[in-house]
Amino acid sequence: MIRLGIIALAPLAACTEPEITAERLIPDYRGVQTSLLDNDLVQFDVEMTNALSTKDVSDYAQCAAARYALIRGYGFARHVRTNVNEEGGVWQADAVYTISPSLPRGLRTIDAEVVAANCAEKGIPTV
Repeated sequence: MIRLGIIALAPLAACTEPEITAERLIPDYRGVQTSLLDNDLVQFDVEMTNALSTKDVSDYAQCAAARYALIRGYGFARHVRTNVNEEGGVWQADAVYTISPSLPRGLRTIDAEVVAANCAEKGIPTV
């Protein structure tokens, strides 16, 4: 019986390197730089590794925008654009948002308090 157990486990011993899966990748958020382009227009440059898609990097930038709006005393932001680039496993995005005290016009608006709370729940850092 012992021999059968050893023989049955022998194929598993050959699997020394674990398979990389989504569960094994832990995002490494490397920071946010903000640039005020105009009174209500802000650019966010973010960088991270272990992103699974461009959405992860865009979400990081959105979290930064939400928190920045709150810090400035505003409750809302509107997404203008996001450019994402990946090179050698390092993901970067530069995103531009307008911030405002009231809900701005447009379809791509965010409620800063709601988004910032959601980011905290997901463990995505903000400004």
